Amino acid sequence: MADIKKFEEVIGYHFKNEKLLRQALTHSSYANERHMKKHSDNERLEFLGDAVLEIISSDFLYRNYPDKPEGELTKLRASIVCEPTLALCTKEISLGDYLLLGNGEDQTGGRERKSILSDALEAVIGAIYLDGGFANAKEFVLKYILTDIEHKQLFYDSKTILQEVVQGEHASLTYELTDESGPDHNKSFSVNACIGDRVIGSGSGHTKKAAEQEAAYQALLALRAEKGDR
Repeated sequence: MADIKKFEEVIGYHFKNEKLLRQALTHSSYANERHMKKHSDNERLEFLGDAVLEIISSDFLYRNYPDKPEGELTKLRASIVCEPTLALCTKEISLGDYLLLGNGEDQTGGRERKSILSDALEAVIGAIYLDGGFANAKEFVLKYILTDIEHKQLFYDSKTILQEVVQGEHASLTYELTDESGPDHNKSFSVNACIGDRVIGSGSGHTKKAAEQEAAYQALLALRAEKGDR
């Protein structure tokens, strides 16, 4: 595991109680392997962080999208706080590099597993909340999660949006599996999103669905670039 102090530098928050950060980065597999005392992993902090994230994101959306009705705000919030999007947010801070994982989990790609990354991110939010209060937790969420909302919604709804775009152009959309590798407990899939015979986007993931979502997202970005949109 990388240095915790370095992680504090990366996120721009320094803990008064460093044990909270260490716990936030401790996966249950690590705690179990080392027979650590009960509740030494990040699951309770994840529970707290999830609630803190929900109120911060709800408040942000309520204030920044005054014309959207409750149903649209709910959908927009879901696109931000869902597992794939939160995992995407962890790339900027290289969260996977700092996790304490059991050997088995580490060797089977745990540092890139979306469920582990999203849970750890929520645990970090919970840890910051306990250590420095709501204002510091809010600053972290605004800096690393509530940014580029449009692209996060695009990522979340990528397959649906791409299907609508393709139908509007009276073309056919298919997803082609190009590679499947790894043992059963750590599969990796690669998929192409194709419009007619043309490959428009590629993606990979630990499930076919995740790979298709990434391929659809990359396809949408490619189509936007072709049309001169950002």
